[in-house]
Amino acid sequence: MERRDDRRRHFACRSTGARWEGAPAVRVIDTHAHLWRRSRTPQPWIDPASMAVIDRDFWFEDLALMQRQSGIDGAVLVQSVNDTQESVDLLSLVDGRAVLGVIGWIDLEQDVAAQLAALREQPGGHRLLGIRHLAHLDLDPEWLLRPTVDLAALGDAGLPFDLVVRADQLGIAEHAVAAHPRTRFVLDHLGNPPLTSGDLAGWRHDLGSLARHENVVVKLSGLTLQTDWSNWSVDDLREPVDVALDHFGPSRVMFGSDWPLVTLASDAPSWVDIVRELVPTALHDNVFGGTAERVYLEEHHA
Repeated sequence: MERRDDRRRHFACRSTGARWEGAPAVRVIDTHAHLWRRSRTPQPWIDPASMAVIDRDFWFEDLALMQRQSGIDGAVLVQSVNDTQESVDLLSLVDGRAVLGVIGWIDLEQDVAAQLAALREQPGGHRLLGIRHLAHLDLDPEWLLRPTVDLAALGDAGLPFDLVVRADQLGIAEHAVAAHPRTRFVLDHLGNPPLTSGDLAGWRHDLGSLARHENVVVKLSGLTLQTDWSNWSVDDLREPVDVALDHFGPSRVMFGSDWPLVTLASDAPSWVDIVRELVPTALHDNVFGGTAERVYLEEHHA
């Protein structure tokens, strides 16, 4: 089995700036990147001992450097805390190039329309592309099913909702999706398949149930974090990628780096190349850009 450093050398010799030699140029939209300045957005979950590589601030200049190294053309920033001020800070970075837009946070148990209007009035607010709540960390594991959580209002506003859930919450997510057919849902990290256990049967079944709902798309992101960070191979990721493509098809699958968290087990250039390897070339246009354009960007080109 290839070790982490061996994989980096392996992919480095096969690609140039994370674009495969001889491959046609495909626009790469990263649908899942994070930025934080911990003086404003604390990240208490970061363990300095096991997560030293991300135990610092990450801001616009770091993102731009990663994109140059990875051959990424632009990114959608995703909230990392349930706090509206973070969304305001991220929206201020929108430039239409490195930062294409933001998946922010609002309190979905309060006046959704008023909160969305307030965010859209902020600098960069015209590129508010969706909303996310850290449902996988909520003290209520069934937060998505609360009658006070107004997911329908997001559909009325034309904004998707990013689902970040544990694998054991996929059934809950499916009930929420079924109850809101006019709201588009984006499943982050393929629902976090339990790769370390190797028992993917339940995850595969629940992902198939979600796929029956046409208002759900998924992100190829965060998969390396579900492995043993120091001891995994590309083959460990093949089954979940194949399952996602089989269930959803390329028009409902999109690439995300999950940077900087991806650096806990790999790095962004390697992740781009891994997805290029695991996804058939004929599907790259959709997975690396087309799906993201349709889901997040089509109505936000102004």
